[in-house]
Amino acid sequence: MNNLKNIQTFYFVGIGGIGMSALARYFKMQGKAVFGYDKTSTELTDELVAEGITVSFIDEISEIHKEVLSKENVLVVYTPAIPKGNKIFNFFNSEDFHIVKRAELLGEVSKNTLCLAVAGTHGKTTTSAILGHLLAECNMPVTAFLGGIAENYNSNFIYKGNEITVVEADEFDRSFLQLRPDIACVTSMDADHLDIYGDAAEIEDAFRTFAQLVEKEENIFIKKNLPLDGMTVAVEETADYEAQNVKIKDGAYNFDLKTPNGILTDLTFNLPGHHNLTNAIMALGIAILAGSPTDCLPKALASFKGVKRRFSYKIKTENLILIDDYAHHPTEIDALFQAVNEMYPNDHKQIVFQPHLFSRTRDFATGFAKSLSQFNEVVLLDIYPAREEPIEGITSEWLLAQITTDQKRLVFKSALPEIMLASKCRVKLLVGAGNIGAEVNKLTKILRDEA
Repeated sequence: MNNLKNIQTFYFVGIGGIGMSALARYFKMQGKAVFGYDKTSTELTDELVAEGITVSFIDEISEIHKEVLSKENVLVVYTPAIPKGNKIFNFFNSEDFHIVKRAELLGEVSKNTLCLAVAGTHGKTTTSAILGHLLAECNMPVTAFLGGIAENYNSNFIYKGNEITVVEADEFDRSFLQLRPDIACVTSMDADHLDIYGDAAEIEDAFRTFAQLVEKEENIFIKKNLPLDGMTVAVEETADYEAQNVKIKDGAYNFDLKTPNGILTDLTFNLPGHHNLTNAIMALGIAILAGSPTDCLPKALASFKGVKRRFSYKIKTENLILIDDYAHHPTEIDALFQAVNEMYPNDHKQIVFQPHLFSRTRDFATGFAKSLSQFNEVVLLDIYPAREEPIEGITSEWLLAQITTDQKRLVFKSALPEIMLASKCRVKLLVGAGNIGAEVNKLTKILRDEA
């Protein structure tokens, strides 16, 4: 890749993606001209436009800004999620523009910094958001590219300097192998993206290859019991970094952190679930290794508010709890149930779930059925296709038949207000990685008004 300093204009094909938009914001902040295309307008693209980035929503060559067409010192960035028939991308390709994948650009941006990479099939976004927040609050010179909107910043981008970079090491399309991390962690290695990898063994091999990118074994943190070498992390199990004396106080975790160099006592963490507590330990360990002064970490951790659509409370009253969550894999739904059951053990729970991808629904149907069956009421929406074409026989109706909960049903989104209002479950969850997220604010208002 050419020296990024020489590139004056960036065009992002798929700029509305959570990872793409963070990079777009970064280069805008560096004083570059930034343009992009996405198929639909969203709250995130509205924010990009408000920040001075030009975004088009029409897939036509005529929509490409003349400053981009000059080709001089222009870099085109794309995401693998872009459809093969996209006219704008195909134009750039046919005209021999300098084109790179998002992951390659992220690797280039982080190359001459202390690169802190967060990998794992689950937990990347929360862990990297905690880590970015810890470093920022401790006045470390950090840039963080996040895969979600951090509540503390209302952004997927944290900027406090250029010496340290926090990045999500995305296993999709083996993107994380483009990085050269100095310190890294692996939160989980469950089978996923089998449309890319084929089977669980292939994805495990990819994570091993990623771990080997870190030169020192003591510079990689792993959840205990993963088949990798590194510094182990656990909650109330013997590990190199271990949460001890864990209690719940006022709806938050209170714990001590044992490290190889001592103990941090009386830490407070406000996100529910042992999976999130594990993520926090990962972030604390990396922050310490990256040079954060330990005396500032307790206050920084206690002030972390979470990531939007990761166990996000939308309503929290005596009569109603409404939680929004991005979970789209059986392991994530299990973690979500553990968290909500720990906080509300005596309440009945209704889950509204939108499956994401036909292939993922097919590959993990047994797991989805078992995970969803833990809830008292299950409401399924149709499968969100994202980048895929339908697969014969793979439907939400097919998945519903495998769920053992007595109270289960398949509905259209338009029926959700009526269904959720009629439910006697005090705890209600809106779950999935598709466009169910667009329904959350509307449903929150309806439920709050009727509560």
